[in-house]
Amino acid sequence: MTAVMEKPVRGRWAGPPRPVWEEAPTRGGLAGKALVLGLACLGILFPLWIVVVTSLSTRQSIDEAGGLVMIPQDITFVAYQELLSGGQVTRAAIVSVLVTLVGTAFSMTVSVLCAYGLSRSGSLGHRWILMTLLATMFFSAGLIPTYLLVQTLGLTDSYLALILPSAISVFNILVLRGFFMGISPELTDSARIDGAGDVRILWQIVLPLSRAVVAVITLFYAVGYWSAWFNASLYLNDQDMMPLQNVMIQLVQKQEAPVGLGQAIKTGQLSGLGVQMAVMVMALLPVAVLSPFVQRHFKKGMLTGAVKG
Repeated sequence: MTAVMEKPVRGRWAGPPRPVWEEAPTRGGLAGKALVLGLACLGILFPLWIVVVTSLSTRQSIDEAGGLVMIPQDITFVAYQELLSGGQVTRAAIVSVLVTLVGTAFSMTVSVLCAYGLSRSGSLGHRWILMTLLATMFFSAGLIPTYLLVQTLGLTDSYLALILPSAISVFNILVLRGFFMGISPELTDSARIDGAGDVRILWQIVLPLSRAVVAVITLFYAVGYWSAWFNASLYLNDQDMMPLQNVMIQLVQKQEAPVGLGQAIKTGQLSGLGVQMAVMVMALLPVAVLSPFVQRHFKKGMLTGAVKG
């Protein structure tokens, strides 16, 4: 029997065609990718560099540069010392930290419990609850009814107004639900046969297997609470209760500076631009520090939860 061989094409054996994206990249392609990524990194890091350098520059250096400083000359931490000396900025930073911690813990608790219940097909009314949650992604009551609801509940001028109106994200619940549904049912069934209840199954089996998606959703909630400013400007009237983002807006827009900082800026001890940049660094620092630790979970957590949902 004669073996049938494929005909060579241009020195290679003919086979099934491969997609373009599976071909080995050329040197020109690799160089182009490196150039594009380098420019993207430069576009992100260069403005951040200017903000940090300006916040560490003296008033004289800022005046000589005519504004933003690109090349550091005289480094000083006076702006940060004044911001953290116990005034309004320090109080606002503490408020933001506490709201972020409490709000993230509350949001994750409710989201995990809701997602786990919706991932169990036999749970009571899970289909109707899921449809109701999905409807809220497309329709909302609007700003005025929401404000009237918060006012009726007596949450104005309360820190709960910074947490409860935006405590739940349906998108995050759906991602968690999709990940929970992807866990092998044999694990939960075997635990149930051994006498474990839903709480124990969730705590000892589901959550340890879902650390990637839980870490990503936790970061989403934390960044949302840390960066939030609209609820505070809408529901809070006391300046002493304002979080860091609202104080930063006041400083950047030069609406109202804290008493100590305002006096230091007027007397020439501090540069108003340097103080603004220092507040921006303080607002960006927690996110910049935490993001690298959660970055490795992004692909596994988000893609797996979204695809399986």
